[in-house]
Amino acid sequence: MSAAEGPLVVGVDTSTQSTKALVVDAATGQVVASGQAPHTVTAGAGRESDPRQWWDALCVALRQCGDAAHEAAAVSIGGQQHGLVTLDGHGEPVRPALLWNDVRSAPQARRLVAELGGPKAWAERTGSVPGVSFTITKWAWLAEHEPEAVRATKAVRLPHDYLTERLTGQGTTDRGDVSGTGWWASGTEAYDEDTLAHVGLDPALLPRVVRPGEVAGTVRHGHDLPFSKGTLVAPGTGDNAAAALGLGLRPGTPVLSLGTSGTVYAVSRHRPADPTGTVAGFADARGDWLPLACTLNCTLAVDRVAALLGRDREAVEPGGSVTLLPYLDGERTPDLPHASGLLHGLRHDTTAGQLLQAAYDGAVHALLEALDLVLDADADRGVPLLLIGGGARGTAWQQTVRRLSGRPVQVPEARELVALGAAAQAAGLLTGEDPAAVARRWNTAAGPVLDAVEQDRTTLDRITGVLSDAAPLLERGTQTQ
Repeated sequence: MSAAEGPLVVGVDTSTQSTKALVVDAATGQVVASGQAPHTVTAGAGRESDPRQWWDALCVALRQCGDAAHEAAAVSIGGQQHGLVTLDGHGEPVRPALLWNDVRSAPQARRLVAELGGPKAWAERTGSVPGVSFTITKWAWLAEHEPEAVRATKAVRLPHDYLTERLTGQGTTDRGDVSGTGWWASGTEAYDEDTLAHVGLDPALLPRVVRPGEVAGTVRHGHDLPFSKGTLVAPGTGDNAAAALGLGLRPGTPVLSLGTSGTVYAVSRHRPADPTGTVAGFADARGDWLPLACTLNCTLAVDRVAALLGRDREAVEPGGSVTLLPYLDGERTPDLPHASGLLHGLRHDTTAGQLLQAAYDGAVHALLEALDLVLDADADRGVPLLLIGGGARGTAWQQTVRRLSGRPVQVPEARELVALGAAAQAAGLLTGEDPAAVARRWNTAAGPVLDAVEQDRTTLDRITGVLSDAAPLLERGTQTQ
């Protein structure tokens, strides 16, 4: 292990596909050890995972970190948002967790919006209009389709809550992650009793919301993790809020994350409330807000198109007039949970490379359409767009975002920003600092800046037109599946 200047902390990213752990020097931000282990997700209409896999993966990842993990003074968990974890009276899962990208609760989402005052009332109360990803819709689906599972449930948790509770023995969450449930009122920063009553969820089943900077607990005995007894456990948070911490994000700087899902977000001092539902009015992990727009289809959808074409993901070609809406798993932005992919404008001279480029264009289009809604009205449009996530280092992704946004694009060199953000939160417990200030001290956002180019409005307008014209077809697909 490399010699450290300060105390060591552990940051964890438990994502859809795997759990990653970093041991970080709190003084310098140097990663001194790391580990990773996969978990599985069911295929088909549902997207489910056994939460015990997350714990097993965490154990494996931490053991890969060796002695450094044992020396850590604090740990924090960043995790995939929205997932519904139901536990019995012994703390064991009642059933596999329903994940954020499980779209079976689309009917429940629409019904809940209508039954509780409509989109405007939801936005004013919770900051968001709940879509199919939100936890409350999954609870409503479970109550309708598996009432016996609901009756057996004695605790309801989010994915990061589950791991934090197994570390500490205490049921806790944080404002960043709980703001994506649909049952937390952003105006009062408390569970909304009327909403919970409407869906038949007892508030006693929910975790305590730990304040930013508060200790969630300490590592308890009785497990095989390489932590010392008494290691501090931070509140943790959802993955996007953790990545915002990992970047040391200041208000007004936009982020576009290219992963399994695509997201665009920015820190704001103002509580968001978008009645259209395009922007989710999430809280951040510090006390500010994190307005965010999310698409279900991003890197995996583009990679699937590349595989169907038998081409490398970078083998794009310019030109042509083909449009591809890559809604391979339904879509969240726009709200089309049961839509499928749509191809328009195919010609004899259309090349495979142009088709692949159209997939990139379609994936980026919706995120950039939401960018202006995410940013405050007075935000500086000349600030570089921070490009992060698994696709951020791909040339085709970089050039597509650059061309369609018309903005300078910065690609931070730091990797694993969710885990780094969790580590910064853990470090803040030890130093008393704002975790975002810790990350800025670590210089995590440093990276090359690609200059702005003229915005390709022709492509953007063409995609917008196809989406508008195809709306009846896409909606009909939603109604018949």
